[in-house]
Amino acid sequence: MPVEGVRIGLDVGGTKIAGVALAPDGEIIARTRRATGWGAVAVIRGIAEAAQDLAAQAGAAAGQIRSIGVGIPGLVDADAGRVLHAVNLGVESLDVGPQVRALLNAPCHVENDVKAAALGAAALHGDREPMAYLNIGTGVAAGIVIDGRIWRGARGTAGEVGHLVVDPGGRLCGCGQRGCIETLCGGGAIARAWARGGAFPVRDVLDAADAGEEAAIALRDDLARGVSAAVRALVLSVDVERVVIGGGLTALADRIEPRIRQALRDDAAESPFLLSLGLDERIELLPASSPVSAIGAALLGADVAQHTPLEKEIIAHG
Repeated sequence: MPVEGVRIGLDVGGTKIAGVALAPDGEIIARTRRATGWGAVAVIRGIAEAAQDLAAQAGAAAGQIRSIGVGIPGLVDADAGRVLHAVNLGVESLDVGPQVRALLNAPCHVENDVKAAALGAAALHGDREPMAYLNIGTGVAAGIVIDGRIWRGARGTAGEVGHLVVDPGGRLCGCGQRGCIETLCGGGAIARAWARGGAFPVRDVLDAADAGEEAAIALRDDLARGVSAAVRALVLSVDVERVVIGGGLTALADRIEPRIRQALRDDAAESPFLLSLGLDERIELLPASSPVSAIGAALLGADVAQHTPLEKEIIAHG
């Protein structure tokens, strides 16, 4: 029997598109994963094909898709459905929303992928407590959800904690500043500082640190210090109840989470004020495979407090 009111959510990354279809009650009823492609034409084609695949799996006929949501890296004008400077996709400017809407005859909402993931993480909890999603991957950024809705700030940069300076004499950041949080815990910055290549430099750094190599130990300490600084910034600036940590580096959660918690406790050891905030108790790490960005994309335009999909996908390690 055809399903009406299906919401489709797509997480468009540099190499793959991961998608889910949600039933009206928020249950995931279909999933897909496919290569992204390079350039504007290939990106739109991949989005359309992924959405069509999900609709077919869900049994949603033409006109029965309630909405299509797209989480995509880059600077997003959510009102226009346009993404700018998605360099990892070979896209300088692309009207994703209008093009997808024309191809599939369904409303299409577009949002930055980290902000979409924040919405998904909030939906997993199913409450309206202020929360942040902190993405630790190649770069570092956060999305903030207040009262069930994404908070973008005055110009859309709310949550850009990766470019808060914590060490003015530190390493040069891609943004032009020195000592940004991202230079401490971003996977790209760690790989550049390690400068030894490898398929997964952060894992290599942790392995070398475990073997006692001083340079690696320093980078490992920087990683924990950087994440701790990001968590502290989010709690102190927005007073979020929890910081959900996701992104590529969570594949190493069992090795980095204890050090992040210890760094938060160390920060608070000589500060009764920080101690009172219980920062180490406010963090949760997602499994690396958690589809929060796709879930959040599916919920764009919806009130997340009405949806609690896939609650088992969120795991507080430790």
